[in-house]
Amino acid sequence: QVQPVESGGGLVQAGGSLRLSCVASPRSFSDRTMAWFRQTPGKEREFVAAITGTGNSTYYGDSLKGRFTISRDNAKNNVYLEMSSLKPEDTAIYYCKPVSRVGSTWYPYPFSPWGQGTQVTVSS
Repeated sequence: QVQPVESGGGLVQAGGSLRLSCVASPRSFSDRTMAWFRQTPGKEREFVAAITGTGNSTYYGDSLKGRFTISRDNAKNNVYLEMSSLKPEDTAIYYCKPVSRVGSTWYPYPFSPWGQGTQVTVSS
């Protein structure tokens, strides 16, 4: 399995926007639901958004829909996360990962490696 490579993070003021990108493993990419997660020190990793293989269905974590938009380009094995109206509480390292869903819970593929993530810092 190829490690995902996330990019696009940075320092932005509250109310600003960022676009994150992820280059994922080409193996069965278009068949896989892909997701973004985020994590801050001392907290559990949090589900942000997911998109099905065809791109026809998207899902968002609580309170994120309307500010975040997930998309994908299967020809490039890329997943994107458009973030707007950013808040200081959005500060985290953001990761992308293939996922599966059981009920309402999203589970990262256990044998797919995590990437290094990309740091998003929102100043007040």
